[in-house]
Amino acid sequence: MAAPSPHLSLEGVTTRRMMADVLVALAPAFAASVLVFGWYAVKQVGTCVLSCLAAEYLFHTVFRKKAMSLGDLSAVVTGVILAMSLPWSAPCHVAVIASFAAIGFGKVIFGGLGMNIFNPAMVGRAFVMISFSLAMGAGAYVAGAGPEILTQATPLSAAKMQALSPALWPLFLGNVNGSLGETSALACLLGGIYLCWRKTASWEIPASMIFSALLFGGLGLLAGVHPEITLLHHLFGGALLFGAFFIATDPVTSPVTFRGKVLFGGGIGFFVVLIRLFSGYPEGVMFAVLLMNAFTPLLNRWTVPLPLGGPVPERK
Repeated sequence: MAAPSPHLSLEGVTTRRMMADVLVALAPAFAASVLVFGWYAVKQVGTCVLSCLAAEYLFHTVFRKKAMSLGDLSAVVTGVILAMSLPWSAPCHVAVIASFAAIGFGKVIFGGLGMNIFNPAMVGRAFVMISFSLAMGAGAYVAGAGPEILTQATPLSAAKMQALSPALWPLFLGNVNGSLGETSALACLLGGIYLCWRKTASWEIPASMIFSALLFGGLGLLAGVHPEITLLHHLFGGALLFGAFFIATDPVTSPVTFRGKVLFGGGIGFFVVLIRLFSGYPEGVMFAVLLMNAFTPLLNRWTVPLPLGGPVPERK
C-alpha cells in the first residue's frame, strides 16, 4: 500500500521547496495582473493569502491541536491560486469566505495536506461561486466606471454572448479583462515552463490537457459550434493555461502514474471545451478540474504498471 500523496521520488525535494517553486512560477502571472488591475490584484491576493494562513492556523493548531503547518507554504500557494482565480472585483468578504472554505472543506476535513481529494483552491472558488453568484458571475468582471479594460466583458463571454471573435494578441500578452490569473497567456507559459523544468509539475498533465482542449475545440469548430472561438482562443483565452500549469498539476490531487496523468489532463481538456461550448458558463476549468479530481483514485488504480515479469501469482 502506498503512502498518502504527494509522492516525492527525488532526493532533496520537500513540500516547502515545491511550494516555493510554485510561488516563483506564479510571479509572472501576478505581475501581469498588477499591470492590468493595479491595486485590485494586490488587495485580492493579500486578502486570500492572509485568510488562508489564518484558516490553516485555526483549523490545525487551535481546533485539531496539531503542530503548526504554516511553514510548508501550502496555505500561501492555495491563497495565491485562489486569488488568481477570482474576479478583480470580488468583495473582501467573498475572498475571506472562499479562503476558509478552501482550507476547511478542501483540505483539513480530509486530514490535511496529502490527504485531500479535491484541489483546495478550486473548492473555495466553487463554494463562493454558488453562494455569491452576483459577485462571481460574468457581470462581476465589468465595472461601471474606471479604466477602459475594466468596462469590457471578458473575451470568452463576449465570444459566446455577442458572437465576437476576440483579438489574439491582447489575449497572449494579457491586456484583457478576466480573473487575475487568466489575463496573460505569456505569463502563464513562462511560469509553467519553469515548473516543468524544475520537475515540480509533471509535464504530462499540461501537455495532455492542452492537446485535448485543442483536439475537441477543433471538433467543435468542424461541427460549427461557436465558430468565433478558434483553437487559439481556446488556448490563450480564459484559464486554460493557468489551470494546466498551476491547478491541474497539484501533486496531491492528480494521478501518480504516466498513463494516469495523460488521462487526467486529457479529461480536463475535454470537459473544459465541453463546458465552454455547450453550457451557459464561458469558462469551465474549475468544474473540469474538480470533476477529474474525483477520478484520480480510480486512475491510479487502473493504470498501475505491471511489475517486471508480470503480475504476482495469487496464493491458493
